[in-house]
Amino acid sequence: MSYLSIEFALAFVGFFAVYWGCRRVPGLQNLLLLVASYLFYIKLDWRFAAILAAYTLIQHHLSRRMLASVRPARWLRASLALAVGNLALFKYFDFFRESAQAGLHALGVTALLPALDILMPVGISFYTFQSVSYLVSVYRREIKPAALPQFALFLVFFPTLLAGPICRASGLLEQLRSPARRQVAQLDRALGLIVLALLKKLWLAGWLASAWVDPVFAAPDTFHTLEVWAAFYAYALQIYLDFSGYTDLVTALALLLGIQLPRNFDAPYMALNLRDFWRRWHISLSSWIRDYIYIPLGGNRNGFARAQINLLAAMLLSGLWHGASLKYLVWGAMHGLGVVALNVGDRLWKRDAVSGASPWLARLITFHYVCLAWVFFRAQSLDEAMDFLRAMFAPSGQELTLNAPGLLLLLALWLAALPTLSALPERCFARLAALPWWGKPLLLSGIALAVISLAPSGIPAFIYYQF
Repeated sequence: MSYLSIEFALAFVGFFAVYWGCRRVPGLQNLLLLVASYLFYIKLDWRFAAILAAYTLIQHHLSRRMLASVRPARWLRASLALAVGNLALFKYFDFFRESAQAGLHALGVTALLPALDILMPVGISFYTFQSVSYLVSVYRREIKPAALPQFALFLVFFPTLLAGPICRASGLLEQLRSPARRQVAQLDRALGLIVLALLKKLWLAGWLASAWVDPVFAAPDTFHTLEVWAAFYAYALQIYLDFSGYTDLVTALALLLGIQLPRNFDAPYMALNLRDFWRRWHISLSSWIRDYIYIPLGGNRNGFARAQINLLAAMLLSGLWHGASLKYLVWGAMHGLGVVALNVGDRLWKRDAVSGASPWLARLITFHYVCLAWVFFRAQSLDEAMDFLRAMFAPSGQELTLNAPGLLLLLALWLAALPTLSALPERCFARLAALPWWGKPLLLSGIALAVISLAPSGIPAFIYYQF
């Protein structure tokens, strides 16, 4: 059941009424959230819910043993091993099986490793990372341990279950177990975010995908060079609109339930360099990688060279987190090497020399490097990515069939207007709040109907569901 379906909208409206009917008893609201979240997950596949329930029970048991033990580090290591094993089994088994198979062949061993048909639960990466946040926070005595129902709700909370944001225990869990009555404090903002999500995902990202990105990436050598370049930029915009639109939607759902989620985007294509980009893109993941991988590896505590190795390792793992494929490793390596090169340049010359001299030039360089890395992220394989890059520079002899000059002009105008556009949603939310109560549903319904009528047919899946 997609968040964009009529089925989900009707179910949420019914749940909303019952949920706020129990507003005097936050514990009962939590029980309703827990039941509704598991029913939502069971609706996708009951086996996903069974795996999450088993994972929750075991991790909660291990956390209890960790608290009662005189050697809690042992139990923490066991909990982290379970988290890694959970991902390795359900998400990476086939990838490592194929790699091991290739290694054996290289050594002249002809043994055939068995292939297992293992399903991968949707959202497994997100709830696994959240569980690590909880376990480490409890080990460090940063938070009090949660009762089993609270811990279970923290992992299965349906607005964040499928594609994040990755919530810290100190944020989401503390809100869920607060005895204070919840309130819908930002109703105008929540409704505005829902309309913004429809605009981003249903219309713009859907149109870019169906009209440009999907057909050109499928067969780049059958399109004119300008059309390939247009698709190159179009995917950068599509994935941002898709993922930030998803984040807007789930943030709105959580606000309607009286819960605030962490910010996940901050105008990423305004970034002046790659370091800045990762402070703005998928913030909950990049900060998780920093706190639970980069810093535990040593961070920058052991000298400049070791810090760069730690950084590259963290970015490679970030790439692998997106999927068991070499193309994601290449994508992570490109970002890792890019940040390492930036750090080396800062050390050899003046820090942020390019952005200091010309912010626009720095933005253009960063944007194009990010777009180049997106090619490996979007392509189905390394070979397809290389085919796409070759088609960008080798004249194909094909005639223009799409309005590539028009799209390139629109994308250039969008890039130039980014400083204004990035502040526009907050201004619109403020204007919406100033409208009389009867004008808000008329305006929002009108925009939503216009977006739905302009959008491509069907309900498109969110890109980050697969992670």
